[in-house]
Amino acid sequence: MKKNNCFVYPKTTRESIDGLRHYVVDHSHITEKLPSVTTILKATESEEKKQSLADWATRIGESAAEKVVSESAARGTAMHKILEKYILEEGYLDLTNVGREAHNMALQVIQKGLCNISEYYGTECTLYYPGLYAGQTDLVGVHKGQDAIIDFKQTNKPKKREWIEDYCLQLAAYAMAHNFIYKTQITKGVVMMCSKDNFYQEFVIEGEEFKQYTHKFLRRVDAYFKKRHEKTG
Repeated sequence: MKKNNCFVYPKTTRESIDGLRHYVVDHSHITEKLPSVTTILKATESEEKKQSLADWATRIGESAAEKVVSESAARGTAMHKILEKYILEEGYLDLTNVGREAHNMALQVIQKGLCNISEYYGTECTLYYPGLYAGQTDLVGVHKGQDAIIDFKQTNKPKKREWIEDYCLQLAAYAMAHNFIYKTQITKGVVMMCSKDNFYQEFVIEGEEFKQYTHKFLRRVDAYFKKRHEKTG
């Protein structure tokens, strides 16, 4: 795929504030410390989801749960690195066990997902909405003829569409930020996902569904700042 340099994405740093990830963004002669998209989603998740995660950890045991989370994170980081280097056409080799596993997963994403990207504007792009939030998306590019926000995800087992709401909210958030800063009209998000057993899945949100996720995320942003205001008094 070819690189299109029509957008210049900012270089930012990350900072932990009260244990929560924030992005330090310089724009319009000011510096803002904005909560990450994942910070907002985590802080406003439903009690039902919190209980479901707690029940899962109790069912398999705390130590086993921690191991699953740790291994998943390592696998996801490795897969993302391989895909980033592939897109940038830079050589990269990870011969660790995790690296080999991630390489096989990345191949599925390349062969079945990235083959549909004709050009890209940036990889590992930091996007921000002034005064509200910031985050980093894996890829901004043209997917089957349409501008789109693309995220790569690893999973321990295949997922149903109704299980990935947070991923869809992330895509909507990044698109809103991109549209605000760069005056684009991106209304498509793509999740390219591969399981550790090398099963590839692709979830596309667009049209009315994309609008719904946009509205849902804005409600989560509102809830986040209300909670923060109540906490600080």
